[in-house]
This record gives sequence, structure tokens and C-alpha cells, in this order.
Amino acid sequence: MIAGPQLPRAVGVFISFAALLRVNGFAVAPEQTTAFLAAIELLGPRHVEDIRQAGLATLAPPPERRATYDRLFDLHFRGSDSFEGTASDEDEQIVRLQEEGRGQEEPLASDDINESGLTAARAEALVDRRFAQGLTGDALRRLAREAPRRLPRRRGHRRMRARRGPFADLRRTLRDSVRNDGEILRLGRLRRRSRPRKVLLLIDVSGSMKQRTEENMRLAHALMHAAPNVEVFTFGTRLTRVTRALRVKRAEQALNAAAHLVSDWDGGTRIGDALQAFLAVPRFAAYARGAAVVILSDGLERGDVSALRDAVAKLSLQAWRLSWLTPLATGPGFQPQTEALLAIARFVDDLAGGGSSAAIVSHVLSLARRKAA
Repeated sequence: MIAGPQLPRAVGVFISFAALLRVNGFAVAPEQTTAFLAAIELLGPRHVEDIRQAGLATLAPPPERRATYDRLFDLHFRGSDSFEGTASDEDEQIVRLQEEGRGQEEPLASDDINESGLTAARAEALVDRRFAQGLTGDALRRLAREAPRRLPRRRGHRRMRARRGPFADLRRTLRDSVRNDGEILRLGRLRRRSRPRKVLLLIDVSGSMKQRTEENMRLAHALMHAAPNVEVFTFGTRLTRVTRALRVKRAEQALNAAAHLVSDWDGGTRIGDALQAFLAVPRFAAYARGAAVVILSDGLERGDVSALRDAVAKLSLQAWRLSWLTPLATGPGFQPQTEALLAIARFVDDLAGGGSSAAIVSHVLSLARRKAA
């Protein structure tokens, strides 16, 4: 029996990477693996990023699974999972939150955490989530239809012509006087343009919000495409920016892309740590400055309540208006009962119901009629 030619030992690490992709659900054909090896030989890679780019060109991971590809690549070639993003990595910036326990609390398996989604946990669970195809409800259609004209606006620095205004349009006035032999018949006026105000949406994806997570994510996607200057973050035990993923036009593709970015679906609840991490990153904190901030959470905090109180107090100072929408508020006379909601009640401008998409949409569309905090 004649033995086939043996591959060089150095090739094994590249072939095993292709096998790792197949195990994790990537469709990698043998021809693609051969092309991957040929590309590496052609490049003569001097840096690990050359190998990453060769894999992107030949193994062709789908765009919605790019984040998973990068994680597997770093795990395989660098020996560690790169969940932390750099300051310039806007696609999948994830701020990891450290467990503050003394070692007694072990992270639970994903099958053991909040099957009912009715209780809040503190331990961290790293799980994947899949969003089923769903129809657009009446509330989301209303949001897409009315958001462009009903969301809050602010005065910009640029000026525009107007019948009445606080500023004189000297250029237009002089131009008109030339046409009238130097006579000034009417003094032109200017006023400041109005611009859409920034909207910051912070979505709780912990186990206690399990029943609302999918609808809240679909609402965030609809809001993203109905108005400019919208930023979306998720938090449970980690803080994740999903704005770039939700910019994909088709809802199913956008939600699947977000599902691969967020790693703490249906896990523990550490709202204070997540908000503190948000404020600790200057680029993130700038999103809240002068923005209409909306937090979708039940407020069932299992971490340090003082950290939550301090974070909400700082956030309220930066925001134009801070709204906390909780499913626990079932009526107009709602009074907070939990320790966390009692601690933050004096710092939020609106503590209203968030138990349905219709209630959230109605509140968001009413923000323009409210005064600044």
C-alpha cells in the first residue's frame, strides 16, 4: 500500500481552523480550505491579521456571523477569546464586567438559568439566542410612520430663512436692495434650524426580562430605521453596543447579527455595573449627552444598589431626559416597590410602563411634548 504525501506540520493549524469553523456551523467546503492554504502561501503572512484577511476572502463567513468568526479566529490563533473591543472597534465593542462575588457563586449552565424568565439572578451565563421570524405589529408600524415627525428635536447651530426670526439676514437684504435700486423694502430674517435629538436606548436582556427581550429588540430595530442618531446597547451582566448590527435593513438579519454579538442573553442582572461601564467609556458616555435616554428594564437589580443609584444619577445629569420603562408598572398610579427602583426614582424623569410594545412606542412618541429635565 502506497502512502499519500504527508502535509507539512505547519499546515495543520490552518486545517484545524477550517474544521473548527465547520463544528460551529460554518459552511466550509474542501475547496475553500485549499484556497485558504494557497492564499496563506501567496501572502507569506508576516502578521496574524494577514491570516485573518485570507480566511475572510476564501472561507467567506456570512456578514451576520462575522463576529463569531473573529472570536473563533482569536481563540484558535491567539489562544484567547477577544471579547474586549478596542476604542476603534465599533462593530463589536463589548465591555466585560467582572464578577464581584468572593468565589462562592459559579456561573450556571445556560440550561439552568431562569427557565421561566420570572426571577432575577446575579450569576453570569454566556448563551446564544435565536430570534424567530415575526410579523411587524401595529405598534412598530406606528413607530415607523410617526417617528420622523414626532420624536424630540433640538435647535441646531445653522440658520435658515424665515418670515420671523431673531437674526437679520443681511446678505439677502442687500441682494434684494440691489434689485430695487438700493431701496430696502423688507428686512430678511433668519432662525436656527431644528435637528433630530439623539436617542439612546438601553435594553435589559437578563433572565427576568426574557419574555420582553425579542419584542424590545424588534422595537429597537424599527426605531433605528425610523430616525437618525439612535444608539442601542444591551446589558445583563455585560454591556454590548449593537447599533451597527441593527443598521441592517431586514429585521431577521439584523437580530441574528445582534444575537452573535451579545453573549449574556437571559443571564444574570447587574444593571449598576453595566451602567457604570457605559459611563466609564468616554465614547459611550458621549452618546448620552443631550440625548433622550430610554432604559427598558424591570429594575430587579441583584448587584450593588448604590452602584446603580450613582450611575443613574450621573446619567441623568448628561441626558436631556431620562425615562425608565419597566414591565412592573401596570397602571398610571404605579409606585415603585423594589429596592432598586426606589433608589433611582428621584433621578429619573419618567418611571412608566414598559410591558408592551404599544406602551413603549406611545411613550417614545410623546417625548417631544415633554420638557427637558
